[in-house]
Amino acid sequence: MPVRLTGEELRYMALLHDITGVSARDCIIDDEASSVIYIVPPGMAGIAVGTKGRNVRRLSKILGRRIEIVEWADTLEDFVKNIFIPARVLGITLNKTPDGRKVLYVRVDPHDKGIAIGKNGRNVNKARLILKRYYEIDVVSIV
Repeated sequence: MPVRLTGEELRYMALLHDITGVSARDCIIDDEASSVIYIVPPGMAGIAVGTKGRNVRRLSKILGRRIEIVEWADTLEDFVKNIFIPARVLGITLNKTPDGRKVLYVRVDPHDKGIAIGKNGRNVNKARLILKRYYEIDVVSIV
């Protein structure tokens, strides 16, 4: 299923490129969390974030939103690990419910459970948004 970008998302991607030199693969605007999630090519997250987070802070100030950078990965497991960085993901299990919904269980190191969930469930919601877009996963649960 191809991802369709809005004009606003394309403008945000152009802004990321202008500030960092990194061309984003995708941009997801989360109005609920007042954030923008950029999906960048493998190995480019550090450049996108910038030294001591300078690029992210600059983008955040310009857009008036929280900025999050996630590196793309070709496999679901690696992509999930990238989404939940710095939490240590030990494994994932993808199940289908009888009504056809996809549920992803993400097993993390017990010491990292709070980091994986995030304040008010922010990281889980971010993961759900991204994984719904690429893998049609309906529910993300941390175990």
